[in-house]
Amino acid sequence: MKLDDHPTAQPARRKLSQQSLPVSVSALDAEGLRKLCLDAGADDVGFVELGRPALADQRDDILRIFPRAQSFISLVVRMNREPIRSPARSVANLEFHHAGDRVNEVARTIVEALEARGVRALNPSTGFPMEMERFPGKIWVISHKPVAVAAGLGRMGIHRNVIHPKFGNFVLLGTIVLDTEISAYDAPIAYNPCLECKLCVAACPTGAIGTDGRFDFSACYTHNYREFMGGFTDWVEQIADSPNAKAYRRKVSDAESTSIWQSLSFGANYKAAYCLAVCPAGEEVIAPFLIDRKSFTAAVVTPLQDKIEPVYVVPGSDAESHVTKRFPQKTIKRVGNGLRPHSIDQFLAGLPNAFQRGKAEGLDATYHFVFTGAEARHATVAIRDKQIAVQDGLVGEPRLRITADSRTWLKFVRKEGSLIGALLTRRIRFKGSPRLLMAFGKCFPS
Repeated sequence: MKLDDHPTAQPARRKLSQQSLPVSVSALDAEGLRKLCLDAGADDVGFVELGRPALADQRDDILRIFPRAQSFISLVVRMNREPIRSPARSVANLEFHHAGDRVNEVARTIVEALEARGVRALNPSTGFPMEMERFPGKIWVISHKPVAVAAGLGRMGIHRNVIHPKFGNFVLLGTIVLDTEISAYDAPIAYNPCLECKLCVAACPTGAIGTDGRFDFSACYTHNYREFMGGFTDWVEQIADSPNAKAYRRKVSDAESTSIWQSLSFGANYKAAYCLAVCPAGEEVIAPFLIDRKSFTAAVVTPLQDKIEPVYVVPGSDAESHVTKRFPQKTIKRVGNGLRPHSIDQFLAGLPNAFQRGKAEGLDATYHFVFTGAEARHATVAIRDKQIAVQDGLVGEPRLRITADSRTWLKFVRKEGSLIGALLTRRIRFKGSPRLLMAFGKCFPS
């Protein structure tokens, strides 16, 4: 059968012959688009062009999945504050889940309306699902936070969450990518709503947020995301490594096992997110904090600090030291974080996230890495003043030079191969003090 004779093609051709072809949309009217988004259920919205310099690091990723991309719609959906503040994490997680579903529903409604107008658009998930074949690399399609900041919907606080000038950090974000320009774009707001009150620092059970603005990704990821991704794989391995049920129960309590079941059944649950709960920033949020800071702290912060709960930490990490010192009433649970690099690129990119400042106390060393074999690469890692810098190429004079077959090194890092065996076969060689290699390892517990 010829295409023109196909039962689907015939009525379509008749319809096309009876109407004029749709005129391509050159630019969407910003005010009309804003109204469409608010009517669909967004609490606030902003627009950003693809060429915005602040989003340059995302441009290639977006164009790979949507080559026609021209602009972004950034969406804000409010969360109810009191559920997020509750020491009962089931209450808080119910709010996270429902608000996340609402963001996705609003975005889908907008995309549907735009498609009816001849505008191509797509709406990546506000959270999950993500592109898990990339794990532990960049699994997200788009970074909602920088898009929201560029669109004038808030600024990042010291807790690394976007604070909306009106709603505070009690928001979830969504992004829609369009194949069409918008008649007017938004600019970032002129000030940061963050009060720098440090309540997020005080409430965080793992010490992930520093008073100096630094952030310990590993500490936050290991505890708060225990039932997501890496924490889940660590749990599976605990099962696999247990010879029987009694041995498994020595590692994992019944409460932990049922918590995993709950996350699998009803959506993964956050263990903390206390930084969001205690934040007083935002026009709609700040009044009780302004009226009586002591009462606000007693009502919102102290119940989370005093809560008796397990805190998941990597053995030998700064988080473990923080819980021991700051929250002795909480129970330390030593676990792995599941962050195992599968390429040299992932290994090098992940070093700043896994770096433990406290364990780097007194270390001043430059390391040269020469990777050979499947992934040939030269890199320099400098650690001094409890800071880390990773550079391409061999820079400066090293105190330790490591030459390694790339696959052998990755097996060693993932704890799948013996360092002694690699040294004996000369697949890993080093020039310098072995103590510097040990000191390096202590900075990156996993």
